[in-house]
Amino acid sequence: MRILAIESSCDESAVAVLDEARGLLSHALYSQIDLHRVYGGVVPELASRDHIRRLLPLLRQALADAGTTLAELDGVAYTAGPGLVGALLTGAALARSLAFARGLPAVPVHHLEGHLLAPMLEDEPPPFPHLALLVSGGHTMLIEVRAPGDYHLLGETRDDAAGEAFDKSAKLLGLPYPGGPELARLARVGRAGEFQFPRPMLDRPGFEFSFSGLKTAVSLAAKERPLTDERRADIARGVQDAIVDTLLAKTRRAMEATGLVDVVVAGGVGANLALREGLAQLARRHGGRIYHPRIEFCTDNAAMIAVAGLLRLKAGGAADDLAIHARAQWPLFDLGPLGACDVSLNGKKKTG
Repeated sequence: MRILAIESSCDESAVAVLDEARGLLSHALYSQIDLHRVYGGVVPELASRDHIRRLLPLLRQALADAGTTLAELDGVAYTAGPGLVGALLTGAALARSLAFARGLPAVPVHHLEGHLLAPMLEDEPPPFPHLALLVSGGHTMLIEVRAPGDYHLLGETRDDAAGEAFDKSAKLLGLPYPGGPELARLARVGRAGEFQFPRPMLDRPGFEFSFSGLKTAVSLAAKERPLTDERRADIARGVQDAIVDTLLAKTRRAMEATGLVDVVVAGGVGANLALREGLAQLARRHGGRIYHPRIEFCTDNAAMIAVAGLLRLKAGGAADDLAIHARAQWPLFDLGPLGACDVSLNGKKKTG
């Protein structure tokens, strides 16, 4: 079975082709970072217009790179939510129209399910069940992943997500957009312990997060004295340490509560090396290991949508109408379970 997938939920336009037996055949991506940098954040209307401009060329590129044609496809998957609704509609309309024209099933995919299943693209995919830490600019969640499609929420953020805390802190330090990766790079040369920022909600039981207070503390530190290069780096190190320590502490609680020792880290913040190293040490201490997609598949991409779409297609999850599905808000836990499913990627069998 071979599927084409389209991602357009925010500021990345992406298309991928995935074959059940041969694995990922191609993935093409265009990032809008340069477009939005002048505004310091994503402008939804500009994002939608740029998707319209980029998606068809990316579609042709992905098909050519995969050495495949539309006639060889068994389905078309697309990100249906959550995300910027205008941006979602650009990819959804293209995917649904293409599926209709070729008589193919169209599969609306949940963006966060794509992130959770992205590690299945790797040579050593995670076993089921496992614990997942989903961390991005819009979400911070601890999830018990019992099987593909069977997700149980343990805890989530009450306000800012971890990625949002990185980005807002970076802006307070005068770092360029996108701020999160810039702050992480600066933190590497910062001195540990120079700034002890709050680790919210560690003084109470449970698995929920809160990062809004961190932004306030960083704002005060940034205004207290002139921001020299050294002081800026030390603050960046303090911010990263506070976020990573909080994520690790909550993950450790979840491991101890569930008995799960294998951990998936997914989402854009999952590319943070300090977080990856901390989680790897934590998993080893509990007799497990950490799983994550390669760096290029941590941020938004169509390869992860193809994985989720292929699983949903095999489980009969294609839309049975001609509607173009796009939802700005879509709880992950509204998804139905996939049941038992066998999928071969890269010639290796994964069972959930």
